[in-house]
Amino acid sequence: MNKIEPADLVQQLSRSRIYQDYKRTFEKTTKLPLEFSPIDMWREVHHARSKYTNSLCVIRARTRQICGACLEVQRNLTDADGADTRTLRCFAGFAYTSVPVKWEKRVIGFLQTGQVLLRTPSTGQFRKIATQLISWDMKIDLAGLEDAYHRSRVVSPDQYYAIVRLLEIFAEHLSLITNKIALQQCNQDSLVIRRAKRYIASRQFCPIKLEEIARFLDVSTFHFCRQFKQATGLTFVQYVNRARIERAKILLNNKNVRVSKIACEVGFRSHTHFNRIFRKLVGDSPTKYRFRVIETI
Repeated sequence: MNKIEPADLVQQLSRSRIYQDYKRTFEKTTKLPLEFSPIDMWREVHHARSKYTNSLCVIRARTRQICGACLEVQRNLTDADGADTRTLRCFAGFAYTSVPVKWEKRVIGFLQTGQVLLRTPSTGQFRKIATQLISWDMKIDLAGLEDAYHRSRVVSPDQYYAIVRLLEIFAEHLSLITNKIALQQCNQDSLVIRRAKRYIASRQFCPIKLEEIARFLDVSTFHFCRQFKQATGLTFVQYVNRARIERAKILLNNKNVRVSKIACEVGFRSHTHFNRIFRKLVGDSPTKYRFRVIETI
């Protein structure tokens, strides 16, 4: 089956109409930013991508030291074990939430929102924030930062829980869509691969040249090799050899047929080559395999 990268799935979902419609509606309704990021993209979340990004967060993101503190929160939100919804608060008291989106129980990315206060901002709390900034020796406009702090979005804990729950429901829906996208991606090259497998099955006991099957499928040898390896996990030669060895294992059940004849019947011109491939794939020589199988019957 095709190897599907989680980041590719997230990219396709992010560009989908349903996600774009949901993001637009979510942000307009809640006045909170919404991002959908792959599991390995936590280092980039500090960039302001939404017009609903908190003004204070935008100011903080311009400073390297503050970015480090914010990224630490983000890393904890989206680490490899983040199989459940997580809500954390940064040093300034802002809540951040990540909701995992899964494909076959595997987390592929996170719906992220937050940058919101769950209680009314106060002058006393800002003093604590300013003290922390000063301790980091930050050169920052504290007056502008304080103004941004007091203009920050504030929701009650119950309201924020309801917002997060909406994201969880949407994440479940995205997971269903992900399965559909993954299936479509797996089937993109299925027609060529199915034709290739039928061709190999009909001629697997005869010499088959790569150029011959590529010409039959009307594709280049390079394109065929790449498609076939992506779809089966095996090269063309590996696949043919495995098919021939599986047939040989069946024929070896008949102790009256010589091993050399079986090698020829399944498409190997060289008995030595047959023995080498058989041992590599099965772990025993054809003769030992035959003895072991017959003894257990």
